[in-house]
Amino acid sequence: MFPLQVIDIPKACAKTESWSCATVYELTGNPQLSKAAEWWIGRPLTIAGIIVGAIIARWVLVKLINRVVRRAADRGKATSGDLRHDRRAARVKSLGSLTGSITSIVVFGIALVMILAELGLNVAPILASAGVVGVAIGFGAQSLVKDFLSGIAMMLEDQYGVGDVVNLGAISGTVEHVGLRVTRLRDLNGTVWYVRNGEILNVGNQSQTWTRTVLDIGIGQQEDLMRVQEILHDVAEELYHDDAFAGVILEEPEIWGVQSLSAQGVVIRMTLKTPPADHDRVARSWRQRIKARFDDEEIEITNSQQTASQSPERAR
Repeated sequence: MFPLQVIDIPKACAKTESWSCATVYELTGNPQLSKAAEWWIGRPLTIAGIIVGAIIARWVLVKLINRVVRRAADRGKATSGDLRHDRRAARVKSLGSLTGSITSIVVFGIALVMILAELGLNVAPILASAGVVGVAIGFGAQSLVKDFLSGIAMMLEDQYGVGDVVNLGAISGTVEHVGLRVTRLRDLNGTVWYVRNGEILNVGNQSQTWTRTVLDIGIGQQEDLMRVQEILHDVAEELYHDDAFAGVILEEPEIWGVQSLSAQGVVIRMTLKTPPADHDRVARSWRQRIKARFDDEEIEITNSQQTASQSPERAR
């Protein structure tokens, strides 16, 4: 066994304990040359090592994040339909991109602090000043910070995604883009709306799991209610068993009965469940069949209305 050789650090290098300074002093015995070697050889090599290490660490971490994102997206594809997979994949990619950006900021921030410390600067006042500046910026950009935090929460909770039809209060439309700061919608008239995430207080999503179509059929006061309900039941059964709508109507249509009475007539309410994408197509066919059957039976139609409501259940 060879004994370990301990290199004594000379007094000229005791303050920094630099390996380059101690090595040059051991070779030359010159304190001035040793200190110069520390500045021109030791510290640049150390800083270069910190930069290279930060780049490698960032590359490895981002690689791991991207692998997790791909696996999560593939797992969603294996257990869900195409539309649901696209929603999940888009959300996972957005969260993965956000995580990668935060990772890069943290890694290079730590590297910067280490470089400043290597240059002999007192890092504590710099960090304190950065904290004060951060607080000032936070107060001055409260709305911007609020938008970003709300955007992150929306992505984590999967409140809506691209292609969903949503109601955000004063604005309704189809979601075209979900960002960390703003959400882009296109309404029925084709107008594009940019909504700040921090201003979104309530979200009504009509595109998750299923929608319920509600038809209020108005008939005259003189009509026989039992006969009318039997006819509506026959039309609903015909629609439900039509091969053109196989798998589209999720449950048998229901006739809830008399919804309201007025001098103009009687309103009968009917409902059915469909996937969000097929809601309008099924509702139009249903109304058309009711109209044709009522014409054949000479039943008077008064005011009729249609509404749609979303299930509170979430996509799994």
